[in-house]
Amino acid sequence: MLSEVIGFKRLAVRLLPSSFLMLSCMILSFIFIDAKPAYTLPLSHSVPVRAIPAFARKYGLPCSACHTAWPELNFFGLAFRDRGYQLGNERDSPIWQNPSFWPVTARMTPNWHRESTDQQLTDAVPGNPASGFGPPGTVMQHGFDLSGMDLWLAGTLYKNISFSLLPSSDSTGTFHFENAFVRFDNLAGSKWLNLQVGRFELDNLISEKRFLFLSANGGFYQNYHFIPLGDSNTFGIGDNQMGVALQGHSSNSYTRYTVAVLGSNEGGVGFTNSVTPPAPANNFTGRDYDVFLAFTQGFQTGSLGVQRIQPFIYYGHRPTIFNQTVTGVPIPGTGSGNEPFYRVGVQSDFFLGKLEFLPFFQHARDNVHLANSVPSNTPLSPGMQSAIWNGGFIETHYYVNPKLVFTQRWEIVRMAQQGNTATPSTQGNIDAYSFGYRWYPIMFSRAGLAWHMEYSIVKSIGMVPLSLNGSGLPPLTSTTPVWSSSAFVGFDFDF
Repeated sequence: MLSEVIGFKRLAVRLLPSSFLMLSCMILSFIFIDAKPAYTLPLSHSVPVRAIPAFARKYGLPCSACHTAWPELNFFGLAFRDRGYQLGNERDSPIWQNPSFWPVTARMTPNWHRESTDQQLTDAVPGNPASGFGPPGTVMQHGFDLSGMDLWLAGTLYKNISFSLLPSSDSTGTFHFENAFVRFDNLAGSKWLNLQVGRFELDNLISEKRFLFLSANGGFYQNYHFIPLGDSNTFGIGDNQMGVALQGHSSNSYTRYTVAVLGSNEGGVGFTNSVTPPAPANNFTGRDYDVFLAFTQGFQTGSLGVQRIQPFIYYGHRPTIFNQTVTGVPIPGTGSGNEPFYRVGVQSDFFLGKLEFLPFFQHARDNVHLANSVPSNTPLSPGMQSAIWNGGFIETHYYVNPKLVFTQRWEIVRMAQQGNTATPSTQGNIDAYSFGYRWYPIMFSRAGLAWHMEYSIVKSIGMVPLSLNGSGLPPLTSTTPVWSSSAFVGFDFDF
């Protein structure tokens, strides 16, 4: 009965120790390829991902009720979120909860990882910038590390009023608010009218905040954050945004829509941009708003499960000049000379028995002024034009059983039109590959532990990887491919 309620069949296959050992050795062989002494730089780490066992404790449900493999949500988990973290019973009210219960989860990932990037320029004499650059070489880093930490609070304030507050830190303990919003559900008694206000993740069917990759190169979607070289835009569809969203859904959340009106500050506060350091032509936000539209349709396909598809569009503007200054210093929030950009695409979530497919496609365009970092009141040079690119990925998850999932992703970005005709047509193209597994020895409503192993490799043409591994300088030529790899072994836990 429970499997029918949560829409997730428990699989009977057990993990074979020999197969597990074989896979571990295979991944470890990648880790130590070319492992030799090299220049050492501060170790980096990926963006955090989310899961909160407090809801399982509150309602007395197993983690698998809402997750295929935490932190990824299954269709029941999506419907629970759409209802404002409510099941529609007496346990929804915070008054019902035991006074000793606090709806908060802490999450962190102690790990070992290795990063390697070739075609990097370093000082000919280490520590002496006057010595100039030596020939391009490989920068390699490896060692033990910590991820950032999430301290997530979420739940109901009152019937049909829910909230989420997520202070998140980097590995040094520097905090920011990853999300903070209040949601008013079932306005006018209709599940088609729900209002969300604050800072929140866009309604991406394929969530970057809940996915199953953690390495520096694999721990984000290239397509969600790609900007062509020389472009002053700071937008990433995977970034949490600040604004208001009107959302609606059917009773089972098979049909959903989102209309969001968002500030042009890329989720920043105080009228400043959240990007650090900000792009030269976009230090502060303008007095303009972006719009995000998404529509999701799901359908049941017998024993295969629920299939979903979501077209989306994001249309916005970014300032290129400043309208007001004080002693020459721009006043935050007074940017002008706004120039347009858009992202349009489709993403899906398909199941074929134990195998989950997550295909994604996106078409993107940045205005000529953004593409060339030229203020709108400045004449354009010959050859300047809008930047246009396409990209996509196919991600797959194979659920051997509720405690073991194998993952892989193949992702590409292709420039269709450079911002300047003098730029080589392939500069900025990306090919990325990631694979690994997550094994959950502990999956309780009080806590969770996952052993995570992953390997990721990325080829970027004429540019440093988006993960910013290596010294951060572009290669000597704009057509040189830069290969960057990440190997990651860690224990991902929450409580």
